[in-house]
Amino acid sequence: MAAVTNPVHVSVQRHRISSVFSLPRRVSTGYGLLKVRALQSEAKDSSFAFSPMVGGSKHLRHRRFPVVTALAADDDGSEGEKIKEGSVKPSRSFGEKFPALVTGFFFFMCIKATLLQTCYLFSNIVLLPCRYFLNVIFNILNKKVYNYFPYPYFVSVVHLLVGVAYCLVCWALGLPKRAPIDKELLVLLTPVAICHALGHVMSNVSFAAVAVSFTHTVKALEPFFNAAASQFVLDHQIPLSLWLSLAPVVIGVSMASLTELSFNWTGFISAMISNIAFTYRSIYSKKAMTGMDSTNVYAYISVIALFFCTPPAILIEGPQLMEFGFRNAIAKVGLLKFFSDLFWIGMFYHLYNQLATNTLERVAPLTHAVGNVLKRVFVIGFSIVVFGNKISTQTGIGTATAIAGVAIYSLIKANMEVQKRKAAAALAS
Repeated sequence: MAAVTNPVHVSVQRHRISSVFSLPRRVSTGYGLLKVRALQSEAKDSSFAFSPMVGGSKHLRHRRFPVVTALAADDDGSEGEKIKEGSVKPSRSFGEKFPALVTGFFFFMCIKATLLQTCYLFSNIVLLPCRYFLNVIFNILNKKVYNYFPYPYFVSVVHLLVGVAYCLVCWALGLPKRAPIDKELLVLLTPVAICHALGHVMSNVSFAAVAVSFTHTVKALEPFFNAAASQFVLDHQIPLSLWLSLAPVVIGVSMASLTELSFNWTGFISAMISNIAFTYRSIYSKKAMTGMDSTNVYAYISVIALFFCTPPAILIEGPQLMEFGFRNAIAKVGLLKFFSDLFWIGMFYHLYNQLATNTLERVAPLTHAVGNVLKRVFVIGFSIVVFGNKISTQTGIGTATAIAGVAIYSLIKANMEVQKRKAAAALAS
């Protein structure tokens, strides 16, 4: 029998992102050609054949057909899943892939309570590197989840839910002891929590829509919004040197946006909204300064933010999740990996933010400012390496210019804070 070639066109419909900004769009994985090999006419070469009975015995011969190698990759070429000849390798959970990280995480949890109460020397040496580690791992795992589960509103709720569960366990163990909260403090913390929830959700919408490196480049504009809010909302006079230091940030982000290969308006606008939300979070945080320790403050903010994030997630993504969202994700990676990925990104998110809050209490403003700049550099660099994101020369120059501007702004701002503290101490003495 002559060989037959049967072209089969395959089109896969996937929902790249579910949000109020964009609608699901059809993505084609390409046209594949599945070639069916020629079958011999002899019965002895068929897939299943019974040989004549010899000596009262019946022999069953089975010839294996090669499994077609397929590649179902994302349209950005970042990830794919290969089916090897003859077998399909089951997906492994996060714990199986990264046993060292799991071990390190539990070790970190055991020493966290003691570590956060140690002297300032340990704060400078240990806390800042831990921030980099937690934030880099969170951003990488978070983007990997969005590659097969593009529902940022629901994932944002999971981040906060895991963090709240962690806080409840820590309170039950007395690490730390839960600080009481009254109606007055609740009123002060609610605006902070609302801004935190909005900024967190919009950041995740951007992470799901564009490359992680581009989102963090846009979020480098946050100091610009902080300065503008201080000048025009709080009526604080911003020195000219501080405004000039922000010029490279604006120019760099503009350059990176014009030639960013993964650019879309959903990712850009949501990152900008996140900047505005976090700016107002900073404003309300200053008004809500209390004598409560930072660990308890962030725990209460997480609890309140969870209540505000849940209803939009149910309304916007609930029907899609129930219809096919959960089913598709489990079919792609398996139930165990799906739940373990959601759990770990929630833990890394909460621990990073809690550690950032604790660090702010324990280090000088200059150290904290430099740490924030280095953190963004680490996240952008690692995301480009891990996901293999292709960036143009102009995007690279723009990103570097924006980060340099943030560094200059942070150093000037930190020096201003140091001078204020010295002046206040001189007056007090």
